[in-house]
Amino acid sequence: MKLLDRYILKQFILTTLFGLLVFITIFVIIDLMENLDDFLDNNVETPIIIQYYIAFTPEIIKLMTPVAILLSSLFTTGKLSSNNELTAMKASGMSIYRYMTPLLCVALVVSVVSVYFNGWIVPYANQQKFGIERTYLHKGVESVARTNIYLQDGPRRIIYISFFEGQSNTGSRVSLQEFTDANLLTISQRWDASSISWDSTTRTWTMKNGKHRIFTRHGEQTIPFVEITFSDLTFSPKDIIKKVEKPAEMNYTELREFIRRQQHSGNDVARWMVDYYGKVAFPFASVIVVLFGVPFSFGKRRSGLALQFGISVAICFVYLAFMKISEVFGYNGDLNPMLTAWLANIIFFTAGIISIFRVNK
Repeated sequence: MKLLDRYILKQFILTTLFGLLVFITIFVIIDLMENLDDFLDNNVETPIIIQYYIAFTPEIIKLMTPVAILLSSLFTTGKLSSNNELTAMKASGMSIYRYMTPLLCVALVVSVVSVYFNGWIVPYANQQKFGIERTYLHKGVESVARTNIYLQDGPRRIIYISFFEGQSNTGSRVSLQEFTDANLLTISQRWDASSISWDSTTRTWTMKNGKHRIFTRHGEQTIPFVEITFSDLTFSPKDIIKKVEKPAEMNYTELREFIRRQQHSGNDVARWMVDYYGKVAFPFASVIVVLFGVPFSFGKRRSGLALQFGISVAICFVYLAFMKISEVFGYNGDLNPMLTAWLANIIFFTAGIISIFRVNK
């Protein structure tokens, strides 16, 4: 590595770390002000509050890393330009491509590391954060106890559970309907019971105190039962709780396994597939913002650094907004999940390359 590369990278990395620290501090202060009443009303002790924000920090880092890299690329390039150092570099024959090479290398390394960080560290931290919210702030308690649950088990079965208690893995007022085909129009059998429980040893569900109704062309037959065990139901208590759990709480392995089970149950998995691919696609926003930030600051402009900063930040947030909007089409099944997750990257990467070509090299 040349001396000039080390000089550029030193300023770029230090500015990125400083920007990230500032964003984390601002984020925590704002969130603390919003939640202060909840902490006080629930008599949450200071060590728990500290633990809460330690667990919240990885999520903030995940969100703010691309913004910090954008600002770093702007300020590093802008500072070199205002000090005429960039002019000297260009006079010596350095092109924008050569100048951007070390910055893009660092951004790419950050993106690759972020794929692991976002896929494993952030979900674990989010579990701790949401756990504190459920325990001390009484938020999201529905993750443990659920009401009015509908599940599709395979192409021909629908299960309704009026109330499910996650601690004991038991449900009450249960209905299991089996249809003649995947169109779910004609019922062939139905089980209604007062309760259902999960046996973790045999991995089976048992209904108690109910009726089994069989529908045929000749009429309906009702068979009361005290207890009946189902060994062919494919869902587990974890699936019931995970059904409404945010992908932010699942790592790559858990989310992939959850998607596999939902597919096996015949459910639409488009939303979860988009989130799964998005866990990989979003970290590469760090590379995209460098492609936008450097061209705007590479040449001296009469508009000054402030306008360049504003334009680049606007582009950054347009990128994030476009990503969220495209997710809606993926959630609805209108776009391929992988294409949905990478669409913003593809479009803005192309636009970034075009902006580089338009710079006076």
